[in-house]
Amino acid sequence: MLLRVTNTPRDYAWGSRTAIARLTGRTPSGRPEAELWLGAHPLCPSRVVDPDRAGGHATLDAWIAADPARALGADRASDELPFLLKVVAAEAPLSIQVHPDAVRARQGYDDENRRGVLLTSPARVYRDARHKPELALALDGPFDALVGFRPLGATRRLVAELAGTAQEHGLAGADRLARLLRTLDDAGSGRTSAGGDGDPEPVLRRLVGRLLAGDEDAGHLLTVVTEAARKAPRGHGLDAELDTLVDLAAERPGDAGIVVALLLNRVTLRPGEAVYLPPGTVHAYLRGVAVEVMAASDNVVRAGLTDKHVDVRELRRLATYRTTGDARLPPVRTVDGAELFDPGVPDFSLATVTVPDAGRAGVGLAGPAIALALEGEVRVAGQHDAAVLRAGESVFVTPGERALAVTGRGRLAVAGSVR
Repeated sequence: MLLRVTNTPRDYAWGSRTAIARLTGRTPSGRPEAELWLGAHPLCPSRVVDPDRAGGHATLDAWIAADPARALGADRASDELPFLLKVVAAEAPLSIQVHPDAVRARQGYDDENRRGVLLTSPARVYRDARHKPELALALDGPFDALVGFRPLGATRRLVAELAGTAQEHGLAGADRLARLLRTLDDAGSGRTSAGGDGDPEPVLRRLVGRLLAGDEDAGHLLTVVTEAARKAPRGHGLDAELDTLVDLAAERPGDAGIVVALLLNRVTLRPGEAVYLPPGTVHAYLRGVAVEVMAASDNVVRAGLTDKHVDVRELRRLATYRTTGDARLPPVRTVDGAELFDPGVPDFSLATVTVPDAGRAGVGLAGPAIALALEGEVRVAGQHDAAVLRAGESVFVTPGERALAVTGRGRLAVAGSVR
């Protein structure tokens, strides 16, 4: 079965006022529209366009609960849809955040239940017991993000630029940048013979604790970092990192999360490029429009760049302090107009399918999926059912369809058990 589903965009303050409306062919509401959820998460389940086709059920989660064998397959691991597909449209930075692994998600969820923290409470951190790996694919323009800790040598270069600028301009607090630079130099002296950073975890763990401490010293460091970033010369290969600090300071003046950006990889995805964030990856989306697919969880631990509840202690506990280089996830396969992005987790994979005029492409399925048309008009056909989708329209695909053949002209994202 191909079951048409839709939803109402979530109006978080950082959202775009036009991007999701443009994708779905609607007149903009005038409010920020940040995320369009397509899935069965109980906080915002998709609506079934034709409930008669789903036994009278109006939402996807209700239909799955009533008929899990048909919706998820006879060999399903559970009676819940394991993934959630979103369109994310950011006009302002999201919070510095991290997501839990499966063990900590269960522990945190049970602990908050025992303490009587309501699921609807703004102070609630664990809203479900699931882990949350996620993948983001840039759509119609650049998608900017901070993803994971950059190698210490690259961070040292950025801090050295800031420290030199602070000293040149006589900025108050220049000594704090010099002290941070010495810390990085001391860490660098333990590099491996291959030229790597040795073990950066102890250094990064201490730095994150210091930068998010919220004490007077951290406040002075924040001030000098933002002033030096404004005054630092451009053209030395650090423009994106410096501009990010300036932009964050303008968006969130005085926020401790700004200085954490000193330690994180600045990534710009071109349309069609993806990034994968395993649990424990410290990150923040900055600006742009993306398709995001994740385990069906709403567990977010924040520690800056937000007015929502922050839990610095929990973020420090969850964070993975390994350094990474390029965080992009290349497609594992490109065949007949379809690119498959597979992060190697059981919850989901993501395929993009592009068909030219009167073209044809397709993907295989090993379980349930959701297909979202991104542009043009395409006909999507499984083994038993078919649907015509225009940009912004979506269908839930049951496992019995086995594969999707896509014809017409346009582009489609397919998330779930795709192969």
